[in-house]
Amino acid sequence: MAPCGLLNLNKPVGMTSRQVVNRIQRLVRPAKAGHAGTLDPLAGGVLVVCVGAATRLIEYIQRMPKGYTGTFLLGRHSPTEDIEGDVAELDNPPVPTRDQLAATARSLVGRIEQRPPAFSALKVDGRRAYKLARSGKPVELKPRPVTVHRIEVEVYEYPELTLRIECGSGTYIRSLGRDLAESLGTAAVMSALVRTSIGSFRIEDATDPGHVTKANWTDHLLPPLRAVESLPRVELSPEEIRQISRGMAISREMPAAGAEEIAAVNPTGQLVAILTPRGRGLMGPKRNLPQ
Repeated sequence: MAPCGLLNLNKPVGMTSRQVVNRIQRLVRPAKAGHAGTLDPLAGGVLVVCVGAATRLIEYIQRMPKGYTGTFLLGRHSPTEDIEGDVAELDNPPVPTRDQLAATARSLVGRIEQRPPAFSALKVDGRRAYKLARSGKPVELKPRPVTVHRIEVEVYEYPELTLRIECGSGTYIRSLGRDLAESLGTAAVMSALVRTSIGSFRIEDATDPGHVTKANWTDHLLPPLRAVESLPRVELSPEEIRQISRGMAISREMPAAGAEEIAAVNPTGQLVAILTPRGRGLMGPKRNLPQ
């Protein structure tokens, strides 16, 4: 069976997420490779790369909560909201206290409406926003709901502020810094960003992509089940696995009331499929993994 699994990588600052995936792709051919959640070149940290049939599970990793350590410079503004744009210092901006920053950060916790940065990969009328912004065209993205689980002031020595953030998918960290500063009558640009976690994938366990080689990449491969560890789980018999692999539904009790997706494993605990309820006590395959 072709290799299938997940690589927890520590993306270096300066590399694009695509460059990391391209490096892995060269090692794992003819298997496919794809990442679950882009990091800008300015940012480093956890980048989960899915290999082989595990690329079918990318969306499940993208849904996982993420942890970041973001560093900002207060009293400064740039069109990109980070130091990669043209940074301009404000004239005599206010200098907030640590308590003011902490209190304002707490107001950004929860389900909030966030305006994405103009320099982002979101599409406007079919074109990437950052391409429009680079060409000098005005870009005004509508606010959209995101979830912020926690923001804490980790280090503060004006003008440098470091925040520890836990958030849901789709949250722009540089825009959190922007909104925090604007609420206190100033501005901020992001100067560094480290993604410390995606779900249970931690930076402490991540591997430098430069240490992954043709000879050892399978040693770093994590089981596909890690991508769906939050789903309720059911163990299937060999006969049920054969039915599922043919696209057939099976008669089974739901392992959790109201669950819309179920991780199906074989008797040895390996992920074989994602199942969905079909009504009348039946479950059918949404995604099969090769056995």
